[in-house]
Amino acid sequence: MLHQLRGPAKSLYQFYMVGFLVFLALPLSIVAVFAFNDSLFAALPWQGFTLDWFVGQTEPKLGIFYDEGLLSSIGVSASIACLVTLLSLVLATANAWLFIRFDFPGKNWLYIGLLLPLVIPGVILGVAILVASSSLANSVEDVWGWELEWLRPGFILVVIGQVAFITTISTLVVLARLRKFDFSLEEAALNLGAGPWVAFVTVVLPFLMPALIGAAVVSFLMSFENFNTTLMLVGSDAPLTIAMYDRLREGSTPVLNAVSLLLMLGSAVIALTSMLFSGDKDISSK
Repeated sequence: MLHQLRGPAKSLYQFYMVGFLVFLALPLSIVAVFAFNDSLFAALPWQGFTLDWFVGQTEPKLGIFYDEGLLSSIGVSASIACLVTLLSLVLATANAWLFIRFDFPGKNWLYIGLLLPLVIPGVILGVAILVASSSLANSVEDVWGWELEWLRPGFILVVIGQVAFITTISTLVVLARLRKFDFSLEEAALNLGAGPWVAFVTVVLPFLMPALIGAAVVSFLMSFENFNTTLMLVGSDAPLTIAMYDRLREGSTPVLNAVSLLLMLGSAVIALTSMLFSGDKDISSK
């Protein structure tokens, strides 16, 4: 497109692209820079360079690698993200297979229902899940006297809340890939004596692998960094985003900048690795 532009139009387009990239990168760059500021506050003026917010072992300059509270919250977020990713991939594969391979009454309405979590604000979704689960837990306790702790705010409810909308995104990714699959290959495997499950695992699943890898990366990152829905469902063990929010309200040190920088670097590494791995898979599948 750029080579088709001439004169002022080309210059204006280049200016827009540079401005857009600066708009995206500038806030992240500021956060990253202040992770190395030798000050108790993440603000100007610049007090000098330090690594204390990463490796500091004593207060008030306690670094992220020695902050037990933040490290614990990272572990909680990672555990939630792994479980959410696994459940989302399983459900997404089943959903995509259902929509591609079967025709049934109400199929279009079911597809619309699948997309609803994308248009519902995360806070509203979290509140709805919290109210529904708490009402169900209270009713079961009143009638049978059973205390269903997993329906109360906590780890399991956070997983359920995140799966509710992340599964939709994973389904769309897998669905787009499955639409390109030549089902005559599956039929050939069946004709050669393979059962439906063996044909799926040996023929369909390898074809879906690039989409599953991409969906897994997206699911993990969205779960790890989710805030709105998680805030409504969290219990005593706070994930990283909630722990950072609580500290920010109290006026935290630049250790949060250090955490943010590590998250940016980790997300970039995961995304680049996924792109490279998916690219190799696409080439080999051809």
